[in-house]
Amino acid sequence: MANLKEIRNRIVSIESTMQITSAMKMVSAAKLKRAQDAVTQMRPYANKLQEILSSLSSSLDMSENVYASDKEEKNILLICVTSNRGLCGGFNNYIIKETKRLAAEEYAGKNVSVLSIGKKANDAFKRTEYNIKGSYLPSHLEELWNDLTFDNVVPVAEKIMKAYTDGHIDKIVMVYNHFKNVATQIVTTEQFLPILPPAEEEGQSTANLDYIFEPSKAEIVEELIPKSLKIQMYSALLDSFAGEHGARMTAMHKATDNAAELNKGLKLEYNKARQAAITNEILEIVGGAEALNG
Repeated sequence: MANLKEIRNRIVSIESTMQITSAMKMVSAAKLKRAQDAVTQMRPYANKLQEILSSLSSSLDMSENVYASDKEEKNILLICVTSNRGLCGGFNNYIIKETKRLAAEEYAGKNVSVLSIGKKANDAFKRTEYNIKGSYLPSHLEELWNDLTFDNVVPVAEKIMKAYTDGHIDKIVMVYNHFKNVATQIVTTEQFLPILPPAEEEGQSTANLDYIFEPSKAEIVEELIPKSLKIQMYSALLDSFAGEHGARMTAMHKATDNAAELNKGLKLEYNKARQAAITNEILEIVGGAEALNG
């Protein structure tokens, strides 16, 4: 059994850790609330924009659109979205593993590059063969998390879109955590470019709808597609941001509970050790008194 001083030092250390994990949980809870509000406010606009785009493009030939061109997929770009910090369970590891799986299996034999958004992804891929070489794509994207706004995301999305239209990249796929709730983040693989044709739901048809468009329907679609792509990227980053704080809040909550349980066991062990020490001292005193009397 460990001596009293060792147990006492461990109890102090665990109590200090509990204070840190509890404080981190509270900070993540506050940031999560703001991130959830941002996701909730953005989704109706994004859904309506996508609905309008699908309605218009369903009656147009999209094969000639610069963002929907059907070309051979040789150069693949995977956008890996992680956080800058850890202590959030498997939040970052799941994304990194899925990105590596896509590169090694689904896109095996092709020229795969990884664009990292977040320090954890950058650390994982900067010394691998997938690290991007060249200046046609944005860099230092971990700074986006310092101030995640639509205005800051737009230049990043525009540079990625330009790399596609210039022919440097044939296909772009985003890998990120979709925020479902505080305890659940879903690893999502979403094609960014080329844009997929609209899926017409069963029982719905826009063929009978007759609208007058000003300007033309094709011009409206050309204007909406870049906006839709920027919203798509911003939505993915918002989801990941909310998921990060949800995962960290859950991880810190579990860490605090585990520390409390461990602290309870150590205090019981400390009391047993203290009682054993007192009993030994009493036995020594009684033994010494009997020896003197004898």
